[in-house]
Amino acid sequence: MADSYDLIIIGAGPGGYTAAIRAAQLGLRTAIVEREHMAGICSNWGCIPTKALLRTAEIYGHMVHAKDYGLTADTFGVDLEATVKRSRGIAAQMNNGVQFLMKKNKVDTIWGEAVLTGPGEISVAPTKKKVMQPQVPPPKNALGAGTYKAKNIIVATGARPRVLPGIEPDGDRIWTYFESMVPAAMPKSLVVMGSGAIGMEFASFYRSLGAEVTIVELLPQILPVEDAEIAAHVKKRFEKRGIKFLTEAKVTKVDKTKDGIVAHVELKDGTTQQLSGDRLISAVGVQCNTENLGLEKVGVKIDRGAVVVDDHGRTNVPGVWAIGDVAGPPMLAHKAEHEAVIVVETIAGMKVHGLDKRRIPGCTYCEPQVASVGLTEAKARELGREIKIGKFPFIGNGKAIALGEPEGLVKTIFDAKTGELLGAHMAGAEVTELIAGFVVAMNLETTEEELMHTIFPHPTLSEMMKESVLNAYGRALNI
Repeated sequence: MADSYDLIIIGAGPGGYTAAIRAAQLGLRTAIVEREHMAGICSNWGCIPTKALLRTAEIYGHMVHAKDYGLTADTFGVDLEATVKRSRGIAAQMNNGVQFLMKKNKVDTIWGEAVLTGPGEISVAPTKKKVMQPQVPPPKNALGAGTYKAKNIIVATGARPRVLPGIEPDGDRIWTYFESMVPAAMPKSLVVMGSGAIGMEFASFYRSLGAEVTIVELLPQILPVEDAEIAAHVKKRFEKRGIKFLTEAKVTKVDKTKDGIVAHVELKDGTTQQLSGDRLISAVGVQCNTENLGLEKVGVKIDRGAVVVDDHGRTNVPGVWAIGDVAGPPMLAHKAEHEAVIVVETIAGMKVHGLDKRRIPGCTYCEPQVASVGLTEAKARELGREIKIGKFPFIGNGKAIALGEPEGLVKTIFDAKTGELLGAHMAGAEVTELIAGFVVAMNLETTEEELMHTIFPHPTLSEMMKESVLNAYGRALNI
């Protein structure tokens, strides 16, 4: 006889485990199915271990410039093995932490691959997927293969690196973000396909540690989802670091040589350029994990590879929900976590606000950091909004100068008629932390007047946020 639950979640990433915890808090009998690693890609092979690597790069960068801070550091270097070991240790800690949270909240863990077999029913088989190493073992108390029933099922199976035909990653010369996190040796040169968050972060990391890096981007603008002015600032900063760009270009073929790769790049004018490197990182986006789940069998609608949901995570099939990357862009862990709470509280009969994608922040943790929320200047104009724009440079902020981080920009966009904050865009030190202030402001429907009346502490980087608002209305004080 099948085990029966109020809720079964397929996938134990940020969305899945958050849904499980919230469901347990609301008294729902809950189980979560995982085939590879508790805490998902984000904590094991994405958000967290990459930030560990980037932290190493950041500290190394400060050591290189120790003299600028009145310090001497004549002997230092990079221990790549230790750097990777630290990153993997942090990933393991996150994995074990989620295992603990499942146990604490009395959520059953089912280990294996799940398939929807009918209304409110899944079948779980032993996992066949090849798992990246090093791997944290599954929970000791995990349930195994079998049939399980639930009143509601949440699909939270995430996404995987997108593969371009003819440029398939081989784990050796052509890397995805998986291999990029565990290099056996430091490459001297890299070609990076794609200038989104993943491509920019790995380009930044490897350049900081000494590699020559060239980024190939299909579109005219790097960081395509960001405000054009911010993207241009970041591009200039990257070029200052020695990173090269080829925009409006695409890699058409990759030859593997004795010592590395040769990428054939088609340029805008139709000519071809060859780029040599030790490795190529493919960072051309991700695709949803919707295959082999039985979604089509139960009638779940899929569009362009993603499960179709409404703003409360409902699919077209009653009792089946989807959250996170598998439910489409933006493919961000914090979006998945927020969706998880919306779905579970909806299942529990609570009145819940639907997901507002306009207020989801995006962060890229390269050097310089990039963060944004809301409309870009171009999008606001495209929508016909009459706008006021404020800008404030890091060089006008005392804390930024004291930190030795005087390069950067804060940009705010307001509705000229109502004072509504439409968007905020930043590049520079710690902007991935600062952006939350603007997210809160937008969520509270704050106007420019309320932001102007807010007292920001001195000396802090956050003062630039207020200065940008003041600048939009001709009242900036420090430029």
